[in-house]
Amino acid sequence: MFVPSFYREPSNSWKADLIRDNPLALAVTNGSPEDGPFATHLPVIFDPEASGDADGELTGATLLGHMNRANPHWAALQSGSVLLLTFTGPHSYVSPTVYEKTPAAPTWNFTAVHVRGVVEKIDSMEETLGVVQSTVRAFEGAFGDDWDMTDSLGYFRKIVPAVGAFRFTVTGAEGMFKLSQEQPDEVRERVRTSFGQSGCTYKREVAGLMNRLP
Repeated sequence: MFVPSFYREPSNSWKADLIRDNPLALAVTNGSPEDGPFATHLPVIFDPEASGDADGELTGATLLGHMNRANPHWAALQSGSVLLLTFTGPHSYVSPTVYEKTPAAPTWNFTAVHVRGVVEKIDSMEETLGVVQSTVRAFEGAFGDDWDMTDSLGYFRKIVPAVGAFRFTVTGAEGMFKLSQEQPDEVRERVRTSFGQSGCTYKREVAGLMNRLP
């Protein structure tokens, strides 16, 4: 991912935060010349049992993901192969009317993190079940209503043979946080204020990140 210097994150924690807050990744691998690349949307979490934390540098962090084993992408995925995971955070169109100056051009403020790493496919059904359970815990805690999965574990065991789970060790990460940093201070402030007062959730989320800029 091409990231101009002024769109780089102020600190490494921004990348980890974006992954936690926007965990639906796009997983991409090279395919054959005939079929082209494989791309699958799937939920990804930080491995709760991995040593260390992901609040700093992402390199070396372990992520967990899973997809349907019927997906041809799963058959094409090999342990030891390289996978790209892309995460998209808050984003929105920026109208030149917000700038209050001429000439001007529209743009799109957006945030994204790309992580590359090595895949380890999980063969054990018990470990696969563990990935599913860890995913439920992570998402219920962050986005759910504290659903208790206890009564559904029998059902989980019935469907888990159709689940392909994997570990992913990050070997490199890039983040792009395009939040009007290229604009003069007064223009950037107009964008932030306009977005913060908008009825659009996307714009308010972008404004929230702009508030965190140094």
